[in-house]
Amino acid sequence: MKNAIEIKDLVKRYDNKFELGKIDLKIQSGTIVGLIGENGAGKTTLIKSLLNILHIDEGTIKVFDKDYKKEEAIIKEDIGVVLDNMFLPEIIYVKDINSIMKDIYKNWDTDLFFQYLKDFQIDMNKQIKSLSKGMRKKVEIITALSHHPKLLILDEATSGLDPVVRNEILDIFLNFISDEEHTILLSTHITSDLEHIADNIVFIDQGKIVLDDTRDNIMDNYGVLKCDIEYFKNIEKEDIISYRKGKYNYDILIKNVSKMSKKYKSCIIDKVTLEDMMVLMIKGEK
Repeated sequence: MKNAIEIKDLVKRYDNKFELGKIDLKIQSGTIVGLIGENGAGKTTLIKSLLNILHIDEGTIKVFDKDYKKEEAIIKEDIGVVLDNMFLPEIIYVKDINSIMKDIYKNWDTDLFFQYLKDFQIDMNKQIKSLSKGMRKKVEIITALSHHPKLLILDEATSGLDPVVRNEILDIFLNFISDEEHTILLSTHITSDLEHIADNIVFIDQGKIVLDDTRDNIMDNYGVLKCDIEYFKNIEKEDIISYRKGKYNYDILIKNVSKMSKKYKSCIIDKVTLEDMMVLMIKGEK
């Protein structure tokens, strides 16, 4: 399968000492990849570097086998973008987006744009400022989809939305990749969304990729082993990825659940969630 994105040895430095990298990442076409990590971990820096909004200090970025620096104009035709701080002028009407975008994108599809508005019951005659947050986000995503991109890059596209609206948007994403030729990179703090739709999870912490694995492998093979304080001394160090001590017990992130359940028969091993994993890997001890 072809790679939609290929990043090699990427480094981005800031004067405040934060450094992203070195990042090596391949994202296959036809997949949804979830990008997770706490605030300040480097998710938005990675996305903005990928979009050439930020100048990188080292490394290479290829999108659809093209060098972004050399062929940016061509590549951008194939990318739909929704950023957390995306800006649509509040005074314009929804229908005005069509007039603006058709002069920007060669592949802009007027019929598709208005069909999306109809499908999602968005009044084209409303001003942007009169739309709810959920409606605005839908309009941003519809705008990103209406020039037939091959790749969607989304930074907190579902943040702050109620569950009903989030589910509608997730359905849009699943429909987008249904032909297995389109790709989504989705950065979000709402890890439960990724547990439903992501094929792969990329976890960034302090500017480094600390986990890059399939969702299924994470959910099936990782777990949280729970034991009392006295039993903790029986857990072998090589079996511990990280742990947190509570008042009466330990929560221990482990891998290879089937093996660990046989090894530590008297312990409970809960299924892991992405949120569990993030908390234990970021806040836990090693």
